[in-house]
Amino acid sequence: MELRPILSTLRRHKIATTLIVLEIAFSCAVVCNALFLIGQRLERIQRPTGLDESHLVELHVSGIGKDSDALAVTRDDLSALRAIPGVRAASIINQTVFGSNFGVSGISLRPDQDKPTATETRYLGGTQVIETLGLRVVSGRPFNANEFTDFQTNPTSTPESSSTPVILSQALAERLFPGQNAVGKTLYIDGTNPVVGVVDRLVQPRDNGRSAQYDYAVLMPSNLPYSRGTYLLRVADPAQRQAILKTALQTLRTHGPTRLVSSDDARTLEQARHSYYDDDRTMAWLLVTVCVVLLLVTAGGIVGLTSFWVQQRTRQIGIRRALGASKRQILNYFQTENLMLVSAGIALGMLLAYAINQLLMSKYELPRLPLMYLPVGAVLLWALGQVAVFWPARKAAAVPPAIATRSA
Repeated sequence: MELRPILSTLRRHKIATTLIVLEIAFSCAVVCNALFLIGQRLERIQRPTGLDESHLVELHVSGIGKDSDALAVTRDDLSALRAIPGVRAASIINQTVFGSNFGVSGISLRPDQDKPTATETRYLGGTQVIETLGLRVVSGRPFNANEFTDFQTNPTSTPESSSTPVILSQALAERLFPGQNAVGKTLYIDGTNPVVGVVDRLVQPRDNGRSAQYDYAVLMPSNLPYSRGTYLLRVADPAQRQAILKTALQTLRTHGPTRLVSSDDARTLEQARHSYYDDDRTMAWLLVTVCVVLLLVTAGGIVGLTSFWVQQRTRQIGIRRALGASKRQILNYFQTENLMLVSAGIALGMLLAYAINQLLMSKYELPRLPLMYLPVGAVLLWALGQVAVFWPARKAAAVPPAIATRSA
């Protein structure tokens, strides 16, 4: 296919050519960045927590007034919950992943530090907490039974003070002791805290600060009263989660003092995850919709412009057909012309995509646009252009030489 006639034709229609190239460039820039943002959202939604999510359910119980015997009631609650058929382990924890309660604190490597070395979230969990959460200890050991202290045994201090052992997430251990084994080291959170173990992964309940901090978590042994925590059950069969939740609610309603036990405060961890990422899914679908609308508008522009040019060039097409040009050659002419226009738009669009990404990075602290999204957007627009131009190009190829001659 000789390109000179195509270039000559495009030069005679500078305004239309410029407008369609700019439209394609804008579409390319927006689609590349939108695909990147969609990928970011999907990656975020699929982040693992380190927990055995498919087997976990949670229940929250609210007390009515002050319960001076809450710790004893909690122990009885846990015994009753562990006796439910299908429950493999049960524990109580101060905050849950994807929950609304969320606290962070500083962690230091020396007792006299002015500023903490890192910011972490602190989980306080009762007996069986590691087994219930399904955490995988990759270094050191789980908590010993004698390391769990009652939350109210010393009202003047919190249970995490005075040499309470801790287990770290692997990401936090690597942050505090890069290239070293954290087990046996000493940390300073509220008191002096020896590190006895490291788990493969444990994340913060909610996003806070930089994305890297999402994996910074500390686990401490503490027998919490029901008024300060949430019950967690690990079931043997995920298909039985709803049935076990119903049984657990009934067990708690008929056990202990009068309390608020509502099904609204009972859910599986997968339900909690689904609810937590509602906004991310909505944003991803919104971006998909924007991309689809934008691509449809661009395709409409290509169809409209090509149809207009076909109508304008009827006589030219007829002459070429009379001189022996085949239908395939006419079709190829318009497809090649479209390919050149789209390629110019893509080249400009890639520069624009980079500029938009720089703007988003400065305003919303987004990462740099990976280069892999640029060829993805280019291929998408090339394919769109060829599909959009096919119908008017085929119409041009169907122009018979005789009709073209009469139109002259």
